[in-house]
Amino acid sequence: MSQIAKVIKVGSGCVKEVQIGLNMPLVFIGGPCAIESKDHAFMMAEKISEICNKLEISWIYKSCYDKDCRSSPKSFHGLGVDHGLSILGEVRKEFNIPVVSDFSDVAWAESTGEVCDLVQVPAYLCRQTSILRAAANTNKPIHLKKGQFMSPWNMKNSVRKLESFGCKNILLTDRGSFFGYNQLVNDMTSFPIMRKTGYPVCFDATHSIQMPTSMGDVSGGQREFIPFLVRAATACGINALFMEVHNDPPNALSDPNTVLDIKYLEEILRQSKLIHEVRLSLNQ
Repeated sequence: MSQIAKVIKVGSGCVKEVQIGLNMPLVFIGGPCAIESKDHAFMMAEKISEICNKLEISWIYKSCYDKDCRSSPKSFHGLGVDHGLSILGEVRKEFNIPVVSDFSDVAWAESTGEVCDLVQVPAYLCRQTSILRAAANTNKPIHLKKGQFMSPWNMKNSVRKLESFGCKNILLTDRGSFFGYNQLVNDMTSFPIMRKTGYPVCFDATHSIQMPTSMGDVSGGQREFIPFLVRAATACGINALFMEVHNDPPNALSDPNTVLDIKYLEEILRQSKLIHEVRLSLNQ
């Protein structure tokens, strides 16, 4: 197995630093797909914090202020840059946790980096030079998702772009690959392959069970497979686990068919932590 040279450090100032890397505890990244309101964001952050504190798992709060990739103009696209980032900043301060959101417009990069401890590049944009340059210019660690159209070995090219722009704090995530129309599949070899870049790797469980636009202008999903995929990915050596969670999935404003019901979060994280610790003991 290749060795990870990098340890990604996320968070500074008023929040506790989270470290992601080789031979380190598993980190959870999660929250609602989209920021729905301040009250909802605070409620979700409180519930997730209680679970992660109980399990002694470090975590990063994730939620998006603009869902620019929605298939329908009628879909909920978010609260916007200013309002959304303001709420993320309040969550960060209130709960003493790092926060992450993605951006899909170069013009949003600077303000995103001013608030977020980790800046996320959406999977659809993982090859866009202008987006990667803007992400690197935030001087924050970058969460780079593998495009559904990308092979894991070709992610090294996006990594090289980020490095050429001065960024050497990168987390690489698999979120499934297109397998025909409206179907994604996970190749677990993507984790050791992407790990050869020298950076830690992550598994996005909730987007991996998505069935893109299978319902016309809305994506379906098979979330009953989330626990199985999480256990497999953890055993294959991920360093972080990403899942979007919600207290009421059917009424979630974004990705209602794929977000995980928070009532299942504790058990999935407990199993994942246990598998991760066993794997580390075997490697040692």
